[in-house]
Amino acid sequence: MGVSIVTQAATRWAVARTLPTMLFVDDTAKRQIDTIRKKDDLSAAHFVRVGVTSGGCSGLTYKMEFDDQLGPEDQVFEDNGERIVTDLRSFIYLANTRLVFSGGLDGTGFTFVNPNAARTCACGESFSL
Repeated sequence: MGVSIVTQAATRWAVARTLPTMLFVDDTAKRQIDTIRKKDDLSAAHFVRVGVTSGGCSGLTYKMEFDDQLGPEDQVFEDNGERIVTDLRSFIYLANTRLVFSGGLDGTGFTFVNPNAARTCACGESFSL
């Protein structure tokens, strides 16, 4: 699988090129994404947008949502049949990250398994490099 990086040319037309996949979707996350997509009646045009913002007890916080609009510098990855989109700034922090879903007693929700994180908080929602 590959990734399409969408950039905006001077003529304002989008250009895409393919690179190796750098964001990954675990089978557990794939099943939960499919469940949410069906429950919320989202179209096939909707993809998972992930990103990083300042905040949290470790300095940086993950964010995740469904979206159907690409920005001019968005990077589009495909893994396990899912399109995962991130902005260029967030990608620097998320390269080679795996999205997983846990439904066990120790917590329910999506988790980012990020090999770039030097430190994470106890709840797993924030990290630092």
